[in-house]
Amino acid sequence: MPDHATSSSPAVQAQLDRLTALSPGADILGLERITALLSRLGDPHLLLPPVFHVAGTNGKGSTCAFLRAAIEAAGHSVHVYSSPHLVRFNERIRLAGSLIEDDLLAALLAEVLDQAADLQASFFEVTTAAALLAFARTPAAATIVEVGLGGRLDATNVIPNPVVTGIAALGIDHQSFLGDTLLEIAGEKAGIAKPGVPLVTMDYPKALRAKIAAIAAAAGAPVVARGTAWTSETARATVRYEDEGFSVVTNRPRLVGAHQSRNLALAIAMLRHQGALHIPEAAMRAAADWAQWPARMQRLSDGPLLARLPAGSELWLDGAHNPNAAKPVERTLRRIAQGRPVTLVMGMLANKDADAVLRILSPSLARIIAIPVEGHAHHAPQALVEIAARYDVQGDVAPGIADALDRLSTQGPSVVLIAGSLYIAGEALVANDQPPD
Repeated sequence: MPDHATSSSPAVQAQLDRLTALSPGADILGLERITALLSRLGDPHLLLPPVFHVAGTNGKGSTCAFLRAAIEAAGHSVHVYSSPHLVRFNERIRLAGSLIEDDLLAALLAEVLDQAADLQASFFEVTTAAALLAFARTPAAATIVEVGLGGRLDATNVIPNPVVTGIAALGIDHQSFLGDTLLEIAGEKAGIAKPGVPLVTMDYPKALRAKIAAIAAAAGAPVVARGTAWTSETARATVRYEDEGFSVVTNRPRLVGAHQSRNLALAIAMLRHQGALHIPEAAMRAAADWAQWPARMQRLSDGPLLARLPAGSELWLDGAHNPNAAKPVERTLRRIAQGRPVTLVMGMLANKDADAVLRILSPSLARIIAIPVEGHAHHAPQALVEIAARYDVQGDVAPGIADALDRLSTQGPSVVLIAGSLYIAGEALVANDQPPD
């Protein structure tokens, strides 16, 4: 099944099976197919509530979560399109605040697939069309759209007139699609720039800033960059955001990690540089406390997985699978471990840089237990153990998450991080009875 999409709903599963048969079976960048498909569906992308469009290598999902929290705290309803899902396909499409219902999802997929049969549309293109169709037909005050892959040629980039665009942290990932250098990747992300629409960015190295500025200028988009147009500072318990004539102080986000303070500030900057919605300061402050984004340094609560560990243990979950995502995870591990040994339970797709991720995480690790990512091409667990050994981290292999945790059942209280893949993260949420809602 493309993108590991299954459903407990027979009606939805029937359409996902159709999609499997019709799809080329791989991501294909380009706007020709999605444009043709949307034309057949009545061009729903031209009928959306005001759109907030967010790109980035890491942090774009969290930025979307902060945007949603602030907009809802201001009393507005909001649609959200995000990817990938962790457990249920429905997580990708949030309609006016709630995950899309199975019956409506099945009907939308059927309608889209009826029009897509001869287009060779990809899994993501069909999903995007279904989401945009749902958003155009359902009243809401705003729409938040997360870029799937890259930006310039991503299917979401058919939206011609967002009220603001944003780029979160940049890093190396998806090189086969986006290029082998940060400069190339920055150029692809900046491709979401639109004429007259503010492009809100983080503060990047000089060469990346110049690349983004050049692409934005060619598109006629003003750049609103951290460090020049806006600033943010993180203290022990607070985040201060400032731009010309405005400042707001929030709590540090409930989402764990210093990087989440920067993602919150990016969301506030996007809210400040759009004119479609009034978002009061109180709603911006609420976003820090309200935002949820599963599998991003998430501490798992009592459940079947945690019960496999000795009493007093902590079980954490993160989908980190590239070096830029691993860096804040390692910093957070050091803080939460407080000298206690940390075990990493890790599975990773074959196209990810396992060596770089393990090199970054290794200073905080006492042990690794490597597992497969079932149903996907992945690094062999023994290969992960051998890579970790280069960084003086000893380890073992296990057939799955539960077996890995059982290896720790006879030890004292421990800190355990499950990481390396969002597919693994989804399995962990299901196994611990904590699916996203």
